Amino acid sequence: MKTDVDTLATALYARIDDGLKASPWLAPARPVVGIAPRLSDAELLTLAVMSALLGYTSER
Repeated sequence: MKTDVDTLATALYARIDDGLKASPWLAPARPVVGIAPRLSDAELLTLAVMSALLGYTSER
């Protein structure tokens, strides 16, 4: 089962990353000043979608 979830997460990330690169206006502009992000927009969206697909309804 773990392999299936890993494969899904990888495929989902690739799809989201390609989509954001093809449509850059979908991602909010990053501020020039401030703390540099540790996650890309595609990584963050992948985590959000995977948690929804796996049934996690809380961020706790």
